[in-house]
Amino acid sequence: MSSAIFNITFDCADPRALARFWGQVTGWPVIEEPRPGFEEAAVGTPGQGRPRLYFVKVPEPKAGKNRLHLDVMPDDRTQDEEIARLTRLGATAVSDRRPELGWVILADPEGNEFCVEPC
Repeated sequence: MSSAIFNITFDCADPRALARFWGQVTGWPVIEEPRPGFEEAAVGTPGQGRPRLYFVKVPEPKAGKNRLHLDVMPDDRTQDEEIARLTRLGATAVSDRRPELGWVILADPEGNEFCVEPC
C-alpha cells in the first residue's frame, strides 16, 4: 500500500497572489477554492499524475530557511532566459550556484526559496 502526494502546501500571506505567481511559473491553471473562513488557492488540477501546489493564508510571516523547496527546470528556454522570466514575474535572486553546482536559488514574492536547474 502507498499514498499519493495530493498537495504541496505553502503557508502564505496572500494565497491568490502567490498562486498566480506559481501558475505563471508552471503554466498550470490557478484554482481558487472558496471555503467560508479560509483564504486558499491552488495551482494545478488533481488527478493529472502530479501534486497541486496549494496556498493557505496564515497570520505569521515566513521565518528562516525553507525545510522543503521546489526545483524547476525550463522546458523551452535556457536557464538564463528562465531566470530572467521568473524575476520579471516577481522572483528575487538569492544565490547563484552555477559555478560549482549548476543551479540558481531564487525566492518567490513571499520569500520561499526555489532552485532553477540547468536544462
